[in-house]
Amino acid sequence: MASAPKILVVNGPNLNMLAVRQPEVYGRDTLSDIEQSCRRRAEQYGFGLDFRQSNHEGELVDWIQKARGRHDGIIINPAGFTTNSVAILDALLLTELPVIEVHLSNIHRREAFRVPSLVSHGARGVICGLGAVGYRLAIDAMAGILGAAKEA
Repeated sequence: MASAPKILVVNGPNLNMLAVRQPEVYGRDTLSDIEQSCRRRAEQYGFGLDFRQSNHEGELVDWIQKARGRHDGIIINPAGFTTNSVAILDALLLTELPVIEVHLSNIHRREAFRVPSLVSHGARGVICGLGAVGYRLAIDAMAGILGAAKEA
């Protein structure tokens, strides 16, 4: 019997400060709140969930590289690395896994330096501007990509 699909959720710099840093932009949910919500949603699909955050680009790259062969898909909020990390983009591409990029705020309605996203070049889809619910929608989308059926 095949094991349950496993999704890696990777969060970039400063997301550990959610609910403290600009709650009017990023919302009042903590990263822990978002993680718990993601775990509940993943359970509905029978997915395993590996949820991580780092302020260090190299650590994010290491986690993404190790996802190849261990995970079935990646959801990433690259945060401050969105516009400038060729290393994260290259790591995502080498995994050959489906990737969904998530942003809490609508990066297209913010400062010009927040777009374009380099990471988007490695993503199947992008969800932005919907706050914490964007992560749950990314899990739903990943379930569709992986062909999972949601439990009642």
